[in-house]
Amino acid sequence: MDATQTHRDLIERCREGQRDAQFELYRLYSRAMYNTALRMVRHPHDAEDLLQSVFVEVFTKLESFRYESSIGAWMKRITVNKSINFLKSRKLALTELTASHDRAELSEPAQEPVWSVEKINRAIEGLPDGYRVVFSLYAVEGYDHEEIGQILGVTEATSKSQYSRAKARLREMLA
Repeated sequence: MDATQTHRDLIERCREGQRDAQFELYRLYSRAMYNTALRMVRHPHDAEDLLQSVFVEVFTKLESFRYESSIGAWMKRITVNKSINFLKSRKLALTELTASHDRAELSEPAQEPVWSVEKINRAIEGLPDGYRVVFSLYAVEGYDHEEIGQILGVTEATSKSQYSRAKARLREMLA
């Protein structure tokens, strides 16, 4: 039996309300979903609360899962959406890109220096919420700017400018 079929069987058992299957799904995906939430909201307690909320939604809406993507991708989308809603409730600040912004701010440097993972993670955690969320969604989670704009309710240009500013701020913090 391959992994896809194993996950399908696990999901079906969860839909039937089997607690051991629900625990197994939680065991398989809770760490990844917690890490995704933590990257976005920055605070472990908030990420733990979001994780609880994510799994409540996963188990209550599992009937709507249609196997159009992997269960992990579906759960990650729920986690990202819940994290963004949490941040929006705390007034996530995104600055619109205007014509007055300097174009040089959007240019890329010729060569990136090398930093330790720990130092980069600390710097990312130190970014303002808007920068950190866009940076995490783009650079870590792999969303494109159009998707980020849709998720956050901002323009694609705003997503790009937030990402550019996040990178610039990270360079400053890491210098």
